[in-house]
Parts: sequence; structure tokens; C-alpha cells
Amino acid sequence: MAARNPLSFWVFFVLLLVAHFVLHLALGLGPTAPDLLTAALLLAARRVRGAAAAVIGLGLGILSDALSATSFGADAVALTVLGYLGARSRDLFDGDSLLFIGVYLFLGKWLHDALYWLVASETRGHAFSQLLVQAPLAALSTAIGGAIALLIYRTSTGER
Repeated sequence: MAARNPLSFWVFFVLLLVAHFVLHLALGLGPTAPDLLTAALLLAARRVRGAAAAVIGLGLGILSDALSATSFGADAVALTVLGYLGARSRDLFDGDSLLFIGVYLFLGKWLHDALYWLVASETRGHAFSQLLVQAPLAALSTAIGGAIALLIYRTSTGER
């Protein structure tokens, strides 16, 4: 097992953010692309303390909300809470297997969508469709995309 290199992880983190915006904005895939922003936050939250993860979540949420025409602030709130809870989950669950990370990303993305739904006012009318149909599909896409990205990172760095 190779030692963790903080610099290589943060380069990976930035590459995930770039990939997220390329998929969502440059290629115009929108909601069909995996939410690599949430995946990057959740993966980073496993490495930092709760307050730092919340600050990272706030920054990513502000960045995401700056590109949104509606519900300004909803993603900032959701990602801040998610970052903190993601960091705290390290105290409850100690795992780095790819299956664990996939489930962690799935649940984290689903929680992100639920928090966003609670904060954003324009999405309240479609609760069943939003939380029980669309959110699990988006969570599955994010879990698969994040797990593949993490597998590529682990293969290229030799980190476990």
C-alpha cells in the first residue's frame, strides 16, 4: 500500500471539478452527466476535518450557484452540510474499498438532492418524482462516475 500523497489527491480533485464543468457546460450534457462536483466534495471530505470539508462544500456550492439562474444559495447550503456530514462519516465508517466508496457516493448524492429539494423552492411541487425517481438515477450515475475516476486515480498513483 502506497503512502497518501496530498498533492496528487488535490490535483485529482481539481481535475474532477474541471471534468464536471466540461461535461455539464462545455458538452451540454446537463443532468444526464454524473455530478462530479458532489463526488469530488465527498472524496475530499474523507481526507479533511469537518470544518474544512464544510468550507470546501461552501466554495463549491457558491461556484455551482453562480452558474445557476434559479435557487441561488440552495446548492451552497446543500454542499456545505454534505461536506460536513461526509467528513464526520469517516468517524462512523472506516472503509476505502471501491464498493464502499460507490455506496458512499450514491448515498451522498441522494442526500445532496434531498437537501437541495428542501432548500430550493421551485422544486417542491414534484417531491415523489424528484426524490424517488430522478435522485436515485442521478446518484447511481454519480457513484459510477466517481468510482471510475477514483479507480483511475488509484491506478495512476499506486495509492489504495
